[in-house]
Amino acid sequence: MPEQSFSDQTLWIVIIGLALGSFALRFGFLGMVGSRAMPEWLLRHLRYSAVAIIPALVTPLVLWPDATGGQIDPIRLATAMVTLTVAYWRKNVLWGILAGAVTLVGLPLLLD
Repeated sequence: MPEQSFSDQTLWIVIIGLALGSFALRFGFLGMVGSRAMPEWLLRHLRYSAVAIIPALVTPLVLWPDATGGQIDPIRLATAMVTLTVAYWRKNVLWGILAGAVTLVGLPLLLD
C-alpha cells in the first residue's frame, strides 16, 4: 500500500478546520442554550452520553487491535472483562480503570 503524505499547509488547514468545527458545535450548544433551563428529559439523556460513547470507542480497540493485525488478543480481552467486572462490582470507574491497568501490565508478566 503506497504511503500518503500531506503538506504542512494541508495539515494545518485540517487542524484549524476541526478546531473551528468543534468550537462551533460546543458554542451552539453551551453558548446559546447554556444559560437557559433545559428540560428534564434532555438532561437525563445527556447524563448517559459518556456511558454510550466510551464503550463505542474502546470496543474496536479490544476486539480488533491494530497491534495484532486485527486479531483478537486474549490479554486485551481479559483486561476489558476485568475492567468491566470491577467497575460494575465496586460501582466505581476509577477502581475499574486501576484493575484494568494492573491486568494489562501484570498478565503478560505472569504468562512469561
